[in-house]
Amino acid sequence: MTRKIFTKPFIGFGLIPILVLLDQLSKWIVLEKIFRPKTDILISENSLGFFDWLTSTERLDFITVDVLPFFNLTMVWNQGVSFGLFQSDNPWPLIIVALIISAIFAVWLWRSKSWVEAMSLSMVIGGAIGNVIDRLHFGAVADFLDFYVKGWHYPAFNLADSLITVGILILVVYSLFFDKSNKDNEQ
Repeated sequence: MTRKIFTKPFIGFGLIPILVLLDQLSKWIVLEKIFRPKTDILISENSLGFFDWLTSTERLDFITVDVLPFFNLTMVWNQGVSFGLFQSDNPWPLIIVALIISAIFAVWLWRSKSWVEAMSLSMVIGGAIGNVIDRLHFGAVADFLDFYVKGWHYPAFNLADSLITVGILILVVYSLFFDKSNKDNEQ
């Protein structure tokens, strides 16, 4: 019985590095394989490999690539939190806050008893760590997914931001409408 209790957290913790890797790969592909060729003449000599990119501190300048009538890839360096709030040249306060919140969520993940909770928490932690990695090597988060309608642009975001947002949304909906343990405690 003990084995089943810990299966969900172990799989949840195993999912985190996969999500972090997917986030970093998506950023590398967009920045190095899509944006850099638009800025450099000698693509093959200047494009960084994945592991070189992970240690690079070079920030690409603003660039935008039209993809669809409502979607662009647009290079934005976010030095704040969601939607560019709390902009700062010093990334360390946001790194520390993100790591503390991730640690709290990791404890919650360790205690999780449902698959929905475990997977959602993994998404939030994986997304937060992906953005911390950006802050560590760039001093800012690489955002590039730019959706818009008639000149109104939703703030640019990335895969890590999506993981955090969807993970939190699933946690809220699950806890409000589907988590039977909360309903049992209320009665």
